[in-house]
Amino acid sequence: MAADPRNREPRNHRSAESGNSRLRREVVQLILDRRLRPGAPLPTEAELMEDLGVSRNSVREALKALQALDIVEIRHGYGTYVGQASLSPLIDGLTFRTLASHDDDTGALAEILQVREVLEEGLIRRIAGSVSDAELDALEAVVVRMEAAVRAGRPFPELDREFHELLYASLGNALVPQLLGAFWTVFRRVAGARGWTDDPEPELTVGRHRDIVTALRAGDAERAEHAMTHHFRGIEARTLGR
Repeated sequence: MAADPRNREPRNHRSAESGNSRLRREVVQLILDRRLRPGAPLPTEAELMEDLGVSRNSVREALKALQALDIVEIRHGYGTYVGQASLSPLIDGLTFRTLASHDDDTGALAEILQVREVLEEGLIRRIAGSVSDAELDALEAVVVRMEAAVRAGRPFPELDREFHELLYASLGNALVPQLLGAFWTVFRRVAGARGWTDDPEPELTVGRHRDIVTALRAGDAERAEHAMTHHFRGIEARTLGR
């Protein structure tokens, strides 16, 4: 049976979309070729039109699309600059995808937890035995602040985030805290949307963070990984079972 022509996308629309995608890639390549760093000014619209051989409207559409990805920053009245290329678009997309894909708490939170768990179990084995005393002291200090929050009856989600980001500082990998922060933010957004905002057993959460520090002080990679796994199993039990 022939396809209903009413369902066909106009050819000129497909061509325009393809052209816009190609132009976005060309702008990105221009940034890379010229080694423009975040915050650096981009060529003017007129210069981009000449360099890329396209119209002003095409340049503006491409820049708006790249602005949504935080690749460029449009400062009205000042010009266009290279963006910070943050993970904000990833966070927004993952939050929407997770909430839109699942109608229940279990499915929505389980996927995010699983990705975080796999990532952190692998990372903690890499730092066990190499993390410094100063870094361990910093982690211990966060745990102490968690304990103080429990005694005061205060939630401590930001301390939890700080602990996990500090945990891998010795790797010297700037992408690691960004990724961990992204998945943490998505988890908190999804949990909030599903009605899970507070830890029902904060004492257990603090204890499991302390277990991680203790294992790292002993330089025991297997024990550290087991402590991290136990930590995530605790999160799953307390959140997904609600």
